[in-house]
Amino acid sequence: MKIGILSRGARLYSTRRLRDAAARRGHDVRVFDTLGFSMVVESHKPGLLYQGKPLAHYDAIVPRIGASITLFGCSVVRQFEQMGVFTLASSDAIGVARDKLRSIQVLSNHDVAFPATVFLHDPSRVGDALAAIGGPPAVIKVLEAPRASA
Repeated sequence: MKIGILSRGARLYSTRRLRDAAARRGHDVRVFDTLGFSMVVESHKPGLLYQGKPLAHYDAIVPRIGASITLFGCSVVRQFEQMGVFTLASSDAIGVARDKLRSIQVLSNHDVAFPATVFLHDPSRVGDALAAIGGPPAVIKVLEAPRASA
């Protein structure tokens, strides 16, 4: 099987371990720097370039998308998905995992138990949020703190 590992660091311990484990099982493995990809978007003919050259067919990819490149990394994974390549983690799953509110919404929709949680924008409303859910214990998440005025 031809497997691509998407990683910003081919020398990272975890990336090397994945590559070595797959190679020991007889797979043809290559590590790609996610930022080296360009997506070719054409009707019914999605493609990828890697470092400016057309990418050969891969059977599967293992995305290791760092938080600093989530948006672009998810786009690359989505392009592989459109090309029919199996991916160990879907672009949707990566996106959900990086979004605190969305991940809790998905968990709640699938009956996964977790403590009462309130997401809010303004930390001055924490008291109101706690009162609305009947008080502690609870998890309060401030998604984006207000900017300090100059």
